[in-house]
Amino acid sequence: MDARAGGPRAIAAGPESDEEEPIVGRDAELARLFRAVDPASAEPALILLGDMGMGKSALLDRAVRRAGASGARVLRAEGSETESSLAFSALHQLLRPVPDEVDGLPERQRAALRGAFGAGPAPVEADLMLIGVAVLGLLSALGDRGPLVVVLDDAQWCDRASLEALSFAARRLVDEPVTMLVAARVGDHLPGFGRHAATLTLGPLDDAAAGRLLDLRPQPPTGRTRRRILAQADGNPLALTELAKTATAHATPGGPPSAGPLPVADHLERIFADRLNGLPAPAARALLLLAATDAADAAVAVPAALPDAEDDAWPPAERAGLLRRTGRGPRFSHPLARSAVYHAASADARRAAHFALAEALRDEPDRRAWHLAAAATSPDAAVSAELARTADRARRRGGHEAAARALQRAADLAPREDGARLLVEAAAQAVLTGDLAWVEEIVSAVRARTDDASLLADAAAQAGRLAVLTVRHTVVFPRLADAAEELAPTQPATALDLLAGAAVVRFYCGEDAQRQRVDTVLRSIPEDASRSWARTWIRAVTDPFATRAELLPLLPRMAAEARRSPDRLTAFAIMAWLLDETPRAVRAFDRAFDHWGMRGPLPEGLGGAAAWSYVEQGKWGRAREACARSSALGTTAGLDHAVACAAAVDATVLAYQGDPAAARARAEEALALIDPLESRSVAVYARRALGAAALAEGAHEVAYDQLRSVFGADGAPVHYHASCPALADLAAAAVRSGRREEAAAIVERAARTLDAGASPRLRALISRARGLLADPEDAEPHFRAALADPVLEHWPFERAQTLLDLAEWLRRRRRIAEARAPLTEALETFRRLGAHPWIERARAESRAAGLDVTDTAPDAVAELSPQQQQIIRLAARGLTNREIGEKLYLSPRTVGSHLYRSFPKLGVTARSQLRDLVEDTLAVADHRG
Repeated sequence: MDARAGGPRAIAAGPESDEEEPIVGRDAELARLFRAVDPASAEPALILLGDMGMGKSALLDRAVRRAGASGARVLRAEGSETESSLAFSALHQLLRPVPDEVDGLPERQRAALRGAFGAGPAPVEADLMLIGVAVLGLLSALGDRGPLVVVLDDAQWCDRASLEALSFAARRLVDEPVTMLVAARVGDHLPGFGRHAATLTLGPLDDAAAGRLLDLRPQPPTGRTRRRILAQADGNPLALTELAKTATAHATPGGPPSAGPLPVADHLERIFADRLNGLPAPAARALLLLAATDAADAAVAVPAALPDAEDDAWPPAERAGLLRRTGRGPRFSHPLARSAVYHAASADARRAAHFALAEALRDEPDRRAWHLAAAATSPDAAVSAELARTADRARRRGGHEAAARALQRAADLAPREDGARLLVEAAAQAVLTGDLAWVEEIVSAVRARTDDASLLADAAAQAGRLAVLTVRHTVVFPRLADAAEELAPTQPATALDLLAGAAVVRFYCGEDAQRQRVDTVLRSIPEDASRSWARTWIRAVTDPFATRAELLPLLPRMAAEARRSPDRLTAFAIMAWLLDETPRAVRAFDRAFDHWGMRGPLPEGLGGAAAWSYVEQGKWGRAREACARSSALGTTAGLDHAVACAAAVDATVLAYQGDPAAARARAEEALALIDPLESRSVAVYARRALGAAALAEGAHEVAYDQLRSVFGADGAPVHYHASCPALADLAAAAVRSGRREEAAAIVERAARTLDAGASPRLRALISRARGLLADPEDAEPHFRAALADPVLEHWPFERAQTLLDLAEWLRRRRRIAEARAPLTEALETFRRLGAHPWIERARAESRAAGLDVTDTAPDAVAELSPQQQQIIRLAARGLTNREIGEKLYLSPRTVGSHLYRSFPKLGVTARSQLRDLVEDTLAVADHRG
């Protein structure tokens, strides 16, 4: 264990008592915390950071008292090193006081949360997003009853699964009377909180405040001793207080000060250890048991492991200043006291304590397993097996970090080869935390344990799987390609896995040299019918248009093979999208999500594919749901590329829906998160979104500049797959900004490059672009060609744009009667999609063509934000606020607030009125999300 386990308590604030002792030198920090918990100005989350001994806990205590005095309810949990490996233990501790509220959650959410706590049937696979939604809904519901303050102290020791669920909720509690206060040490990573929460950092006290703190001592130090304390404590409140106690206790009246420096922060443990001297044996044993567990259920486990004289054990420890009694049972006066007690005991005594606790926790198999492991000094197959079972339970609850740690410890206690296998399993779980350094550490341990080529290959594949998402793309690509080439002769299956990762990186980067490298390595891997799926996937991702004709006949068989596996089904959907088989992609994504839910703690390697498929088929609400999920997962795991991709797709939908300001903000967010040379695909998506936003506003020169940037100086696509769908919009902007000739050259170059590999969709976009750029007398055949194939109805927005272009061309040729049919169809599609800028354009053109156009319903809906439109659409389908919140990752309160603000704008007073209205404007029946 870390000698500084648990983080500091602010001894400067004194023990709990009826009369508050002053907190010195923290007026500004206290005021900031008081504002955070004030119901009038509450904020979703505030992170309190400080080094050991800076007083975080004392400030939290004071903020909690202020919140309680103002009528707020407080839920509190404290991180514990011994429980940091138990998935959802901190969340369980936090929510244990509100069991009725947990039971009041909707069935799916309640089952997910109880499964996470091990209180119900273990799921086959935890739905981590549903757990996050359950926590969000629970905290929101508690907030509805009055202000709520959620406190996490020593958060650096909270298990990752709990932190991720709570950070998920914190990011969605804006405008709700819920505040989360989280205290942690400086430099410790808190998954999910990061840049999304305000931070307050405690620095050292200034000289004046440090002096005032010393003056509060019963015997304030003076003279040289005082100067030594001030100099050595360096403004640390704990060091000031404890060094003053030590100096006073060891001073010789009238004698010279002791030689050498006083103990400094790293040695403060010794101060607490000194207090153990002279304690009765029962008190020392009780303290050691408490130090060995320090769990939320210590009040149960420790008494069960103590002899009958337990009640007599605590008072001497309290008098020694090592312990304090609380409503939650005995607690150490400071985490350093716990560490001191534990490490002052002999190794045999510590092992005996863990054995005693394991015996007391027979009904808690996970905690029991860890205590048995702590007591083990040599390999023990039985304990290793118990830890492996603990890991499996943690995995099924979604606690991937806890599972990986349990497997690592199980490997330590297992025979050499079994240990290597367990480490590979640990690496697979660690991958799902997004912590590449940890995965690579485990992989190194595998290499040190075994020469088994299969295990080594599996370990390398795990590291490669995460590296695709976390490492700079230009760095990870050669690493993956080289490893695949090396393993090709002996481990072809693993080589294909690694090369599949390299293919995904090639998609992100879009570099042609990477395509050539993938092709070379793929040819070196022996062909085998059992591995044809992986080979097809790699070819589709690496160069979809060049291989399209060969791959299309394979799709039906691959679709049939994919139906029984969520991973295969999602991979098939991505591949279908890459090949511009969007209808197949959407069906597969729908089936995967309906059967298995949106599960998994990391976004898929090409997570934007689902969102883009829905965008292309006009299911914009469903696209934004997919973006919300990918963004939430990516933010929690610190995967900026995934967050950026989601932001870029979301920006595109916002532009289409007529919110250009929001679209620009989201697109700029995407660009700020990535290096455009490392992530060309996302950079192109973001530029396309900015172009769409400019077109929506009629800023055609700006639109052209943005869309022109997705093609190189020579007109070649910046990205082999992401750039070409921009050709028609580029042409539309070019015509209205006087750049017709340059745009025509780019379109024709793309047409030559794609040639026979172009999908019907791309051929239609090129035909539309040619129609826009052609001489007026020559445009009609191109527009007709762009509309000729019935399959193009699966891209409704693109088809409606072409219909509008054709209608405008016909009206300008005074063929008004012919223009009315395509105008009517285009306007109906734009209304159905909620594409407000295009509705206005089609409406104006319709009036010019003599059509009677009504404005009422579209104008009412136009007043809503895109998110409000999503909520209205789902409410019209009959979903409750909680169900809508599950889909959009919002709290029920936030959903209700949006509905409350939307009803007057729509002229309705009840949910029952929404269906007819929405069917007329957003086409709920035809565009279910």
